[in-house]
Amino acid sequence: MSRSRRALWTAKVLGRLPPANRARDEEDAALAQRHSPLGRRAFIGIVLGIDPSLRGTGLALVEFSAQGARLLASRTVKVKADVPFAACIGEIFHATQELVNAAPVKHAAIEQTIFVQSRRTVHVLGAARGAAIAAVALAGVEVFEYAPLRVKQAVVGHGRASKEQVARMVAQHLSLPKPLPTDEADAAELVRVLRRITVQPEG
Repeated sequence: MSRSRRALWTAKVLGRLPPANRARDEEDAALAQRHSPLGRRAFIGIVLGIDPSLRGTGLALVEFSAQGARLLASRTVKVKADVPFAACIGEIFHATQELVNAAPVKHAAIEQTIFVQSRRTVHVLGAARGAAIAAVALAGVEVFEYAPLRVKQAVVGHGRASKEQVARMVAQHLSLPKPLPTDEADAAELVRVLRRITVQPEG
C-alpha cells in the first residue's frame, strides 16, 4: 500500500476523511450494499477452514473484519506412518478442537469427499472428515462443505490449479510474507469461499 493510500485509510479509520473523500467512501459503501446478495453485508467474524487427511489435515483460523482478512493461526496435523488408524483420528479431533476453542469461531468450512475408485481411500478420508466435523459440531459451530473444484475456481479462477498456485494466491489474499504449507493453504482457501457465500443480515 502506498504512503498516500495508507494515510487516507488512517484518516478513514479515525473519521477524519475530507468531505469529498467521505462522500465517495459512503457512495462506494452504498454501491457495495446494493450489489450484495439479498441486500446483506458480507460475512464478518472468525472462520475455521479444514482440509482433511488422515496424516496431514490442514487447519486455518481466519478472521474477517471491515479492514480485510487476517490469519490468526494455522497448523498441519502430521501423524507418522506407524501411528495406528484410531490414534490418527484422535489426533485430528483434538487438534481441531483446540483451534475451534481458541477463538469465537462462527462457522467452519471443510472440503467434501472427492470421487475416488478406492474404497479404502474413501473410508480413511471419511473418518478424517468425521473426526474434524465432530470436534466442530460439539462446539456448536455450523459446518459448510465445498467441492474441491469449486474452491479452486473461486480462489484461483479455474478448477485445475496446482497446490503451489493455491498457496501463492492464499498468501496474497491474506497478505502473508510467504505461502503457507500446502495443507494449511488448502484450509485457508476454503475459508475464503465460505466468506464469499455467507452473508449476515442488516441490523
